[in-house]
Amino acid sequence: MPIRMTKPWQPLTLDNAAKLPGQLGVYQLADDTGEIIAIGFAGGRSLFGLRGILKDLVNNPPAGATQFRVEINAQYQTRYRELLMVHQADHGALPPHNQSDPPHNLGRLSPL
Repeated sequence: MPIRMTKPWQPLTLDNAAKLPGQLGVYQLADDTGEIIAIGFAGGRSLFGLRGILKDLVNNPPAGATQFRVEINAQYQTRYRELLMVHQADHGALPPHNQSDPPHNLGRLSPL
């Protein structure tokens, strides 16, 4: 599995969110240009997993979010932190909507 999420972007719509599985995993939200504005996860306490989280985000999206992509992953916490570290290494900062509440002790990566 590549360190960066490479799946294609999908429009952030209720129809697309409803097609998602009710499984654990991570997601990225982006604006119209594909700039990542938020990274999150659907964990063990998420009602209906990725489907439930993305349906909620369709109804109350972060400012600028128009598209999403997901990755099913039982190790969602580790993958979430990894995606944040990669974004920080690539851009010098966390995505805008992750900056106000970063995970405690986020490490550093030097991806190639």
